[in-house]
Amino acid sequence: MSDRSVDYLIIGSGVSGLYAAHHLSELGSVLLITKSNVVEANTSYAQGGIASVLASTDSFESHIADTMDAGAGLCDPEAVRILVTEGPGHVRKLMEMGAEFDKNPKGELHLGREGGHSANRIVHSGDLTGREVENVLVDAAKKKGVEILEYTCGVELITEYHVDGEKNPGDKPPACYGAYVYDRNTWEISVIRARATILASGGAGRVYLHNTNPDVATGDGVALAYRAGAVIANMEFYQFHPTSLYMPGEDSFLITEALRGFGAKLLDQTGVRFMERYDSRLELAPRDIVARAIDAEMKRTGAAHVWLDCSDTDQEELMARFPNIYATCLKRGIDIGRQPIPVVPAAHYMCGGVRTDLFGRT
Repeated sequence: MSDRSVDYLIIGSGVSGLYAAHHLSELGSVLLITKSNVVEANTSYAQGGIASVLASTDSFESHIADTMDAGAGLCDPEAVRILVTEGPGHVRKLMEMGAEFDKNPKGELHLGREGGHSANRIVHSGDLTGREVENVLVDAAKKKGVEILEYTCGVELITEYHVDGEKNPGDKPPACYGAYVYDRNTWEISVIRARATILASGGAGRVYLHNTNPDVATGDGVALAYRAGAVIANMEFYQFHPTSLYMPGEDSFLITEALRGFGAKLLDQTGVRFMERYDSRLELAPRDIVARAIDAEMKRTGAAHVWLDCSDTDQEELMARFPNIYATCLKRGIDIGRQPIPVVPAAHYMCGGVRTDLFGRT
C-alpha cells in the first residue's frame, strides 16, 4: 500500500472542488481525486446558469427574499446573505479566469430568469453553462499545478482513531488526517495524508429512477463523513427538477428551467395549461411547487408525463438560446419549436449533507 502526504486533499471535481483547488494551490500542494474522468461531474450537466445580482435594477434584498421564500423559510439567513452578497464577485472571478457568458447586443451580460426569481439574474453560456464553467476551472487547476488523479475514489477518511488505535469515545468529533483511496484502474488502495481534507463529491441522485445526475452521483462524500463521525443533516430534503425529458428506456435528460423563463408552457394531456390552478407565478414558481403540480396532474390523469410547449416562443431565438436541448431533442424525434416535449420531475439536487459552519468546516 503506497503512502504519501500533501497539504490539501480534495475529493470531487465539480465546481466546488476545482474552485477550492485553484485557490488552495497558492497555499500549498493540492491533490484532487475524482472517481471518473475529471469533467464527469454534476457541474458539467448544469444548463441554465448562475443566479447573481449583476443588474443595476436588481438588489441583494430582492435575491435574499426570493431565496428565503423558495426555501419555505427553512434556509439559514446568514448563509443566504453570504451566498447572495458574495456571489457577484465570484461570477466576475470566473470571467477573469476565462468563462464566457452570453451577452446582449449592448455587450452586457444577458440575464435570464428562472423559477422563484423576481428579476432577471441568471448568467448563462447558452444552455451549457456548467460545461463552460467546468472546462475553465479544470484548465485553471492544471495551470496552477494541481495534481489530479482520475478514476480514484475515497474509501474511508483517516481519523485520529486510525492513527492511535483508540475507538471514538463519541463525545467529540474526530480530527481528519486524509483518506484511504482506491484506484479503479489498478485496484489498489493508497494512503493519502493531508493537513486538510475537502469533501466536494456531490449528491446522490442516482438512487432515484428519474434523475438528472451522472453515474458518479452516489453520495460517496456523505457516506465517508458519516462513517468518520461527522454530523449529517437535512438528508430528507431532495430537490426535484420539474422538467426532465421523458423517454422510456433511456436516461433522463435535463430540460432547463430557463426554457420556461423563455416562455415555454406546461400542458396536460389535453393541451390545457395547468399551472394557473396551482400558483400565480405559473411555470416560474419555485421548483418544488412546479414539480408537485406536475406530479398531481400525472396522478389526476393517469398520464406518464406532461408536456412542455415552446411553440409560442420566438423560433429563431429558441434555437440560438438553447442549441443543446434543441439538438438533443431533435435526435430523439422531437422538434421543440413545433412539438411539445414530454417531461417528468426528476431528482436533481441533494439539499442536505455534512453539517458545517459557514466556512465549510465540520
